[in-house]
Amino acid sequence: MPWSTPQRYGEYMSGRFTNIIIGAMVLGIVVGYGLHLSLTPEAAKAASGYFSILTDVFLRLIKMIIAPLVFSTLVVGIAHMGDPEHGSSSLGRVGARTLGWFLGASLMSLLLGLFMVNLLQPGAGLNLPLPEEHAAAALTGSALNLKDFVTHLVPRSIAEAMAQNEILQIVVFSIFVGVACTALGHHGKVVSDFANSVANVMLRVTSYVMKAAPVAIFAAIAAAVTTEGLGILVTYGKFMGGFYLSLAILWTLLFVAGHIVVGPRIRRIVFSIRAPILLAFSTASSEAAYPKTLEQLERCGVSKRIASFVLPIGYSFNLDGSMMYCTFAVLFIAQAYGIHVPWTDQLSMLLLLMITSKGMAGVPRASLVVIAATLTTFHLPEAGLLLILGVDHFLDMGRSATNVLGNAIATSAVATWEKELGPDNTVVETDASPPSKAQS
Repeated sequence: MPWSTPQRYGEYMSGRFTNIIIGAMVLGIVVGYGLHLSLTPEAAKAASGYFSILTDVFLRLIKMIIAPLVFSTLVVGIAHMGDPEHGSSSLGRVGARTLGWFLGASLMSLLLGLFMVNLLQPGAGLNLPLPEEHAAAALTGSALNLKDFVTHLVPRSIAEAMAQNEILQIVVFSIFVGVACTALGHHGKVVSDFANSVANVMLRVTSYVMKAAPVAIFAAIAAAVTTEGLGILVTYGKFMGGFYLSLAILWTLLFVAGHIVVGPRIRRIVFSIRAPILLAFSTASSEAAYPKTLEQLERCGVSKRIASFVLPIGYSFNLDGSMMYCTFAVLFIAQAYGIHVPWTDQLSMLLLLMITSKGMAGVPRASLVVIAATLTTFHLPEAGLLLILGVDHFLDMGRSATNVLGNAIATSAVATWEKELGPDNTVVETDASPPSKAQS
């Protein structure tokens, strides 16, 4: 009987959810393309706007959860690391290992993007008409510097940071609160217990919100295809194909790195997060997958204190897909304009992106803002953003899914180093009823 154990029923429910997501994506493509063929451009834009209502509502529901969930889980994770049973050096050791992995993954992502865009030269053969000099890009960015980045780290008000979903600032505040809870002993435990209760409530709210995910996914895909059609994918085929090929190589490298550290079990962990990856892909939002990713990692045996500490920080410091896209897109724009960028400038660009990419979490279309800033810094035509705006949504889908995968593997690796990757704890959702024996 396939549902004879809670673990197998959990696999069944996760697989069914994945199939529903795939079905919603396919239906969105079919409906969107049908509307694109039958409606005028003005009517298609209006129809896309109606579809976007569903997507916007769903993403707002997710954003409603993110700030309290990141704060509560990170405080709990840090407070648990300060427990006597884990030793006083636990927090520093886990933090160093986490940042070490993030630094290595970031460097690998940026270098891979740099290598692949120079190898494939996707912009060299597009022969697209250049935007006129007075054309303005939809997004602008000033040259970013270390001062701006460091200043942005510290919130002026935690209420403002949570209201704006400034993940990086929430992480900084949460670290201070978690360390303070550890230092205060019994008094701090009261706060950490409250944070743990908040996290549990937010995860339950997440389970309610996720029931609307297939509808939002259908609407997101249908909206994009209704206005753009499938033809835009052909026009930018070389650019998109090269980027997705690069993502496939990055996925392979991340998986190999995870296999070296975690062992064969990494296959099971990656398989278990297929639904969050598909959710991030179809909604083009890695934030949308955060709660479900956290839940699935804990079910796969990653200890709660490690998952609660590493995963939130990863959403600020370990955006592998977004970082690779930045180097790929900037040099693609330079190639489209026929501008040669020396290797020395490319390496300087890589170092700049190592810093500026850390503030992308929680900012809509943040990759484009970082790209605009990079173009300004290296005196490349900012209007080149117009070349990629049309397909940015389809590329954002891939980089969002990659961010989820990278953070999940990073969390599993740190858990393995800390010897806190326990047995698979896949369980049945408490509000789910298993199929009857007749169904099995």
